[in-house]
Amino acid sequence: MSIQEIINNPNSKWLEGTGPHSDIVISSRVRLARNLEEFPFPQLMNESQAQAVLAKVTEVLAKLDVQEMIGCLEVAAMRELPALDRQVLVEKHLVSPFQAQNTAVGRGMAVRPDEAVSIMINEEDHLRIQCLLSGLQVQEAWLLATAVDDALEKHLDFAFDEQWGYLTACPTNVGTGLRASVMLHLPGLVMVQQAQRVLAALHQIGLAVRGMYGEGTQAIGNIFQISNQITMGPKEEELVGNLEAVVKTVVEQEYTARRTLLHQARLALEDRTWRALGLLTQARVMTSQEAMTLLSDLRLGVDLGILPQIELRTLNELIVLTRPGYLQKLEGAELPAPARDVKRAEIIRGKLQDIKQ
Repeated sequence: MSIQEIINNPNSKWLEGTGPHSDIVISSRVRLARNLEEFPFPQLMNESQAQAVLAKVTEVLAKLDVQEMIGCLEVAAMRELPALDRQVLVEKHLVSPFQAQNTAVGRGMAVRPDEAVSIMINEEDHLRIQCLLSGLQVQEAWLLATAVDDALEKHLDFAFDEQWGYLTACPTNVGTGLRASVMLHLPGLVMVQQAQRVLAALHQIGLAVRGMYGEGTQAIGNIFQISNQITMGPKEEELVGNLEAVVKTVVEQEYTARRTLLHQARLALEDRTWRALGLLTQARVMTSQEAMTLLSDLRLGVDLGILPQIELRTLNELIVLTRPGYLQKLEGAELPAPARDVKRAEIIRGKLQDIKQ
């Protein structure tokens, strides 16, 4: 499967709606930052050095035994991709907004066809190895990321110090270079007005809470990302284990909030769910913010059994399909905001057309 086919395909492994606690945990991600010992950090490289890093990584990926663990990864230079394709890659969580906006020589990415494994090349670090899975599978994502890391390290000399660990462009990543994050849908905590208290407590134990697209983004549709902030000191397995334990606690609090809502306000929940379904299946114009809000209400109703016939995968796919970049990709042309709102409503109606009351 080519990069273009991957970009055009709305199906991603993290959208499957499977794995532990998939009714609350949308996805789990582990990212490892690595740098090549013989090159300066990306911010200090010239064009020829950046191109050399991209060529070296591409050559190594081509040599890797596909049976070893990771499968075949397709490589592309960012500057060779149209702006719309780069935006889609951000919306699919395969590259960062920073990587998508920067088309300097040597910037690139590699991705496996199912999108569970991807690598950003010459972003803030030479390599950002990422593994992304559906549901609460932080341990599984870490094991896969470690396998990719080990395979690459057989052919590449990573910058490593016995005292400091893996060396990275930003001091906050030095040590393990590991960032693990979990994307959660927490409408229950928001509706019982406990979300701010719960999420604020996470900051006090060294975890970060961000929006759907990570640092600098706001939570929309009651979707939050929780990730570790400390990368040095604890071992990788400790960082992953601590995050998973905390997330399980948040998940239990979300379940408690949902049970409270069902017990105290079931009719209001049913009304909210059916209103959301009605608007999503009938509206002719839909803004991005309105779509995410209504999809959140609909998803909660599905999770609580009010509308059991809608698959979580369908609702997860709509998170990507209704984003501005993907809408325009489907249309095959750039669209102004009003036209995107019409296209968004059309796509949602199409995906939900078989739902019967």
